[in-house]
Amino acid sequence: MHKRLPAAGAILACGAALLAYVGLAPSTSEVRLGRPAPPEVIRRIDITVAGDGSGLPPGAGSVAEGKAIFQQKCSACHGPAGSGGVADRLTGGIGTLATPKPIKTVASYWPYAPSLFDYIRRAMPLTAPQSLKDDEVYALIAYLLSVDGIVAADARLDARRLAQIRMPNRAGFVSLEDKDFDGNLDHP
Repeated sequence: MHKRLPAAGAILACGAALLAYVGLAPSTSEVRLGRPAPPEVIRRIDITVAGDGSGLPPGAGSVAEGKAIFQQKCSACHGPAGSGGVADRLTGGIGTLATPKPIKTVASYWPYAPSLFDYIRRAMPLTAPQSLKDDEVYALIAYLLSVDGIVAADARLDARRLAQIRMPNRAGFVSLEDKDFDGNLDHP
């Protein structure tokens, strides 16, 4: 046991020296890690879209445009019309969440349509995330929502229209702002 104490002391001394070197020593009031992010880097990563639609960018896309994009960039993984493939099923399933075999899809589960924009723009296609143009994302959402009849077959979505869409399972989520919600999820 006595042989380990000097080793532990040496490790602590090295750790303290490292902290002092990078500016985190208790005697230093300034942290000197990294560098300020340039505005271009901030712009590229500040792409969050909230459920109410805040953060949606300019642009628009139609169901017809979205169908063509989906066939080209999405159907290999998500199947025809988003019906399922090697990746998650995206369409169908409305009304199944309370059944013994729920089908969680965009239409049956997601509470806010603008959240689709955030996810698709940020993460799809899987092989090239953030490669879709904003107009392509609007078009893909228009197409997917048209498959389940949430928007018309000739719909064209932009930020204003997307934020106005009420998803089928919108009421299926508990709101922390709900006056009846007491924080206990064990009872209604």
